[in-house]
Amino acid sequence: MADIPAEARILEIGCGDRWVGDFLRSTGRANYTGLDLQPPADIVGSILHWRSLGLEAGAYDTVLAFEVLEHVPCYREVFDLLRPGGTLRLTTPVPHWDWACRVLELLGINQRRTSPHDHLVYVEDIPFFEIVSNRRFMVTGQWAVLRKPAT
Repeated sequence: MADIPAEARILEIGCGDRWVGDFLRSTGRANYTGLDLQPPADIVGSILHWRSLGLEAGAYDTVLAFEVLEHVPCYREVFDLLRPGGTLRLTTPVPHWDWACRVLELLGINQRRTSPHDHLVYVEDIPFFEIVSNRRFMVTGQWAVLRKPAT
């Protein structure tokens, strides 16, 4: 995330306890907003209802969605919130390896899921965006940066 400019407007979906936001703010990125279904998020609510939460279309340079997309398919919402050329940075399980994630959870190695993985997706199948980078991590994870087309 070192390539995110200090002045960038950043929205994190599913921010949890905001540890990513605390890190970003500590590195000079003050325009961070955390969204989650429960406190201590800066904004409490669902990304699916972003308009009623006071978020503005095209207002963000970067949206972070770490371990979110397998729970809620919010591609259109993220697309609408990003400015042209803005990026979606995400992590999500590799669909055909989700069973291994479940085993690792049962062994206490992975964090337990808070809701079912009902919306598993391969990064290359995510609509609306251009792929900037797409990497597999430890076989089970996808780490990607996607870009909203500039036009």
